[in-house]
Amino acid sequence: MEVDIHKSWIPYLEEELDKPYFSDLSNFVKTEYINHNCFPPESQIFNAFNHCHFEAVKVVIIGQDPYHGEGQANGLCFSVREGISHPPSLKNIFKEIESDLGIPYPKSGNLLRWANQGVLLLNATLTVRAHEAGSHQKEGWEAFTDSVIKTISDRKENIVFLLWGGYAKKKIKLIDLNRHHVLTSGHPSPLSANRGYWFGNKNFYDTNKWLINKDMRPIAW
Repeated sequence: MEVDIHKSWIPYLEEELDKPYFSDLSNFVKTEYINHNCFPPESQIFNAFNHCHFEAVKVVIIGQDPYHGEGQANGLCFSVREGISHPPSLKNIFKEIESDLGIPYPKSGNLLRWANQGVLLLNATLTVRAHEAGSHQKEGWEAFTDSVIKTISDRKENIVFLLWGGYAKKKIKLIDLNRHHVLTSGHPSPLSANRGYWFGNKNFYDTNKWLINKDMRPIAW
């Protein structure tokens, strides 16, 4: 696997990239992409970092796995490529934004527009085998992305971390709560949202309120 990460991240992550586990992970991913249909496209594995540079990070959203359907994943959590129909979780994200901020439901499910404003859209696992959810878990990705979260917590201040669902909420242990702002909610998946754990969380309004209070530009969600 070619590690194509924007140069702004390298001073903070090069030690992690040199660890033996990452070499093993890299070999695993390379073999998987040779022998199986995997997502996202290899050139987009590190999209989250390449479209949201280290110094630009203001908000971190943590997902779990890339989408495993054909043509969906583009290396940004919860995001899909242009022209792809919106998966259920993404639909519920947009519905919450619509009710929270009055922003019309968008045509495009590509969240690149968020990444370009300083939203790091980080999946805990950056790759997956087609139609096999969780197939690349516990191969080393989680150690790498945990180190990313901790590095942001240690090296930056006043970041808003959005932790949606039980899996993401466990990452709170990596975050210095004296330096950063954490917003939690149920997961936007239908199972959680339809039980009342997602809609009305006002995470998008609260994120922008925090950024404005810290003299930062709010996100155009």
